[in-house]
Amino acid sequence: MKVFLFGLIFSLELGAQASFSVGSVSGTVTLAATGKPVHHASVLLVPLGRVVESDDDGKYRLAEVPAGRYTLVATVNGLSGDRMVVTVTAGGMATADFVLAISPLRQEITVTASGRPETTVEAFSSVASLDTLELSTKAASSLGDVLDGQPGVAKRSFGPGTGRPVLRGFDGDRVLIMQDGVRTGSLSSQSGDHGEPLDPQGLERVEVVRGPATLLYGSNAVGGVVNMITGHHEAQNAGHEGLHGYLSGIGGTNNGLHGGSAGLDYGVGRWVFRMGSGGQRTADYRTPEERIFNSAARTYSGQGGVARYGERSWFNVSYNTQRGTYQVPNAAIEEHHEDEAKTPKAAAADEHGHSHESVRLPFTRQGVRLAGGYRNLNRPIEGLQYSYNYTDWRHNEVAGGEIENRFYNKQSDYRVVFEQRRSGRLSGSFGGWGLRRDYKAIGAEAITPPVVQNALAGFAVETLTISDRVRMQVGARLENNRFRPERLASRSFTGLSASAGINASVWDGGVFVANYNHSYRAPAIEELYARGPHLGNLTYEIGSAKLRRERGDGLDVSLRHTTNRVRAELNYFYYRMRDFVFLAPTGEEKDGLLEAEYAQANSRYMGVDGRLQAGLHRNVWLNLGFDTVNAELTGLGTPLPRIPPVRGRVGLDLRAGRWSLAPEAVLVNQQTRTFTTESPTAGFALFNLRGAYTVTTQHTVHLFGVNVFNTGNRLYRNHLSFIKEVAPEIGRGVSISYSVRFF
Repeated sequence: MKVFLFGLIFSLELGAQASFSVGSVSGTVTLAATGKPVHHASVLLVPLGRVVESDDDGKYRLAEVPAGRYTLVATVNGLSGDRMVVTVTAGGMATADFVLAISPLRQEITVTASGRPETTVEAFSSVASLDTLELSTKAASSLGDVLDGQPGVAKRSFGPGTGRPVLRGFDGDRVLIMQDGVRTGSLSSQSGDHGEPLDPQGLERVEVVRGPATLLYGSNAVGGVVNMITGHHEAQNAGHEGLHGYLSGIGGTNNGLHGGSAGLDYGVGRWVFRMGSGGQRTADYRTPEERIFNSAARTYSGQGGVARYGERSWFNVSYNTQRGTYQVPNAAIEEHHEDEAKTPKAAAADEHGHSHESVRLPFTRQGVRLAGGYRNLNRPIEGLQYSYNYTDWRHNEVAGGEIENRFYNKQSDYRVVFEQRRSGRLSGSFGGWGLRRDYKAIGAEAITPPVVQNALAGFAVETLTISDRVRMQVGARLENNRFRPERLASRSFTGLSASAGINASVWDGGVFVANYNHSYRAPAIEELYARGPHLGNLTYEIGSAKLRRERGDGLDVSLRHTTNRVRAELNYFYYRMRDFVFLAPTGEEKDGLLEAEYAQANSRYMGVDGRLQAGLHRNVWLNLGFDTVNAELTGLGTPLPRIPPVRGRVGLDLRAGRWSLAPEAVLVNQQTRTFTTESPTAGFALFNLRGAYTVTTQHTVHLFGVNVFNTGNRLYRNHLSFIKEVAPEIGRGVSISYSVRFF
C-alpha cells in the first residue's frame, strides 16, 4: 500500500509540472427523421469522460482537449447516433457531426463502472445498460422483474413484489443495489421476503455491473452492482434552459397492472428545478392453473430538488420519498372449509376451497441527498465530486391483520472523489467513503439485536494509456467495517481489495478486456448475530460472531465487438472465494423450520454469458443471449443454493418506418445441481412478443408499446424463488404503455 501511495503522489507531482498541447472538438447534432437540430443532446468524450450539451442550434463544443485520439457518442432520451472517432491536434479543432435516430442498436452509456461517463465498450467491467425506451415497457413492481433475463442476471423472489437481481449466481449481501450512485437503504439483501420496490417509469437508465465492483463501491459488491439512475444523478453535471420532462402510463391484464409517472425539470440561468411523482399497482396474478392469492403489490414515489451549475462548480440538493405495500404468497392452509365458522380471521378462500392468510409488508423510504463538485481546475487535482446521502427505511410485516414484525434502517453514507489532472498517458482518481447504519428489528422475527455499523474506506484507481488502442488500469481499496450490537461483543473487519486490467482494441470495432480482482467482504449483520426463525429464508437461523472475513480472487475475460450493424459480447468469469459464508443445515428442526447455522468454507463460481445484436437486413435484426453459472463449495463438492440454470434467448426485431415487432423465445434448462435443502426444477420454453410505435420530433419522443408475455400460457417455476413449489410464475398477459419525453 505504501508503494502504491508513493506512486500516486509521484504521478500528481508529474501532473503539477507537466504541460501539454490542447485542441478542441465541435460539431452539430441533428434529428434523422426531420433533419432539424437537436438541443440538449449529451455528447460524451471518451476516455476523458467529459460531457457537454448541444445548444438551441444543435451545436456543441469541447474545449481544452489534450492532443490525442478520442471516441465521441451523442445521445438524448433513447435516441443515439454512430460512434465517431476524432484526432485532436495541438491548437486544432476536430469536427464530428451526429445524426440521432431510434435504432435497435443504441449506444450504451455507463457511469457506474468507473465513476465517470463512458461507453460500455470502453469499460473495464462487464456492463449492461437499459435506457428509458427499454424501461418504459417494463410491467414490473420490483427491480428483479425489470432486469430478469439480461445476460448474467436472474431473479430471486418470494413473490412479485420481492424480486431482487442475482448476478452470475451471487445474491444478497454480495450484490449492491444503488440509486444515483448511493445505497438505497432497503433491507432486500437480508432476506428473500424483503423487496427492492421501484417504479421503472421514472428512471432514465439502469446499469448492471457484472462481477466484482468492490474497488469503487465496497465489500458488498463482490458479485456486482445495480445502479438505478434518475434525472438527479451528479454525472449529469450540465444545466439547461427551459422545460424538460416525461409523462408515462401503463396498464395490463392478468394481474390488473395500472400506473403512471410524470416529471419536470425547469432550467433558468444556472439553476435547474426538478420535481416528479408516480406509482403503479398490481392485483393477485394468475398462473395457467390458478390465481396466486396474496401476490399484489403497489408503490408510490415523489421527489424534488434544485441544482446549480457554474462554469467550474455545481451542486444539487434533492429529497425523495417512497411508500407502498407488497404481499407474500404463502402455502394454502391444509383444510377444506365447509362453512364460514372454520375460516380463520383475515383469510381468503380460493376456488379450491383452501384458505390463505393475508401476509403483507407496508414500507416507507425517505431520503435526502446533497451532491456537488468542481471541474476544469487546471491544477494537479483537476476536479472533485462529493456526495452525502441519508435514508430512513422502515417496513412492517402484517399477518392476519396484526403487525408481527417491525424493521428500521437509518443509514448515512458519504463519498468524495478527486480527479487527477492527466499527465501524459497517466490519469486517475482517488477518494474516500464512509457509512453509518443504525438497524433495529422488533417482533417475532427480531432474530438479531439492534446493531450500529460503521465503515470507512480509501481507494485509488490509475489508468495508463499505452497507445490509442491499449489501456491498463490498476486500483486498490482499503476498507474497515465495525459492528456494535446491543449487549454483545463488537466485531471489526479490515480488508484490501485490488484489481488490474487491460482493455485492448484488437481490430476495428473489436475490444479484448481482461481483469484480475482480489476482493474482501465483511460478514453481514444476520450472518454474525442471527438466532431465531427466519421465514424469509424458510430456516431457523443461527449466526456466528466468530466468522472471519471473506476473500476472493477472480478473473474476468471479455471479447466485445461494436459496429453500426453488430453488437456482440462474450464474457467468461472464474472466482474462488475463501471462507465463503453460507447457511449449513444441521439436520434438526426448530419451530417447524429447518435449523441452519452460518458456516464458512471455500467456494468456486465459474460461467459464461453473452449477447448478440446483428442487422440481418435494414429492417430485420437478430437478438441472441445466453448465460450459465456453475457454483459449488469446493471442499464438499456441494452445489450452492439458488444458482440459475442455463438459459438462452433468441428473437427478431422487425422494423418498418416507425413500427417495430419483436418476437422472442426464452429457453431455460432444468436445474438438477441443487443444494441439500433445495428441490430441482424442470426446464421450460416461453414465447413473448413486443410491439412499438415511435414518433420523434425536434423536441419530443413518443413511444407506444405493447408487450404480450408467456403467449403459450406455459406453467413454469423459477428455480430462484423461495416459494416455487406453491407459487409458479405468471401466466399469459398483455401490457400496454405510452411514454413521452420532451426536451
